Amino acid sequence: MEKQYCTAVVLAAGKGARMGTRTAKQYLEIGDMPVVAHALLAFQESSLIDEIILMTDAGHLEYCKKEIVDAYHLDKVSTVGAGGRERYESVWKALCTMMDKEEWEDEALSRARREGYVFIHDGARPFVTPEIIARAYEDVVKWKACVVGMPVKDTIKLVDEDSCIVDSPRRSLVWQAQTPQVFSVPLIAEAFTRQMKEDCSHVTDDAMVVEAQMGVRIHMTQGSYENIKITTPEDLLIAETMLNKKS
Repeated sequence: MEKQYCTAVVLAAGKGARMGTRTAKQYLEIGDMPVVAHALLAFQESSLIDEIILMTDAGHLEYCKKEIVDAYHLDKVSTVGAGGRERYESVWKALCTMMDKEEWEDEALSRARREGYVFIHDGARPFVTPEIIARAYEDVVKWKACVVGMPVKDTIKLVDEDSCIVDSPRRSLVWQAQTPQVFSVPLIAEAFTRQMKEDCSHVTDDAMVVEAQMGVRIHMTQGSYENIKITTPEDLLIAETMLNKKS
């Protein structure tokens, strides 16, 4: 089967309030390199990814272009765009960029982009790998929608408003969602087109939109327990330790 066009959307517009630093978490350094640069390099190095769209906040556009894209020779990055205040807004803006028929003069390439697959990834997850990307591509071709994740290691408890346990789901059926989350472009573009006409305050990831609006089954793809998200100072220390072990 011929490989379909693949776009990676890397989200780096968040403020990262839980980190407690002036610098947003995705721009903090591990191994003398910004967190988001590690993520971008994985997509740059993957033979499956044709193009990268980096969504940041308006205040970091020039920084990202010069200090990340140019500095690390990320020639697959076609767009550095300003995202929104919430994740779903940044994803929507990236999808609009992808679906814009006027952006590229090459009509065949533009059509391939609109009919291919999109990998949506948190810029604060530095340890995504080409191997994870390859597994996700294999699954999205089969299922049209997949989410990278891992089975939880701990027993999970569901609680009510008083923090009293109401259910204990079988651990074998519970996965921790990671990114990238990967979709057929027509599928997620239509899902977000519908969602943007409704209340989006509950939307915390992209799969929720596709589930709610399109009613399709979404496959879980094995990621890695190392594919952590940098959210707190403790995560930064863990990431630095993991990086040291790899080197």
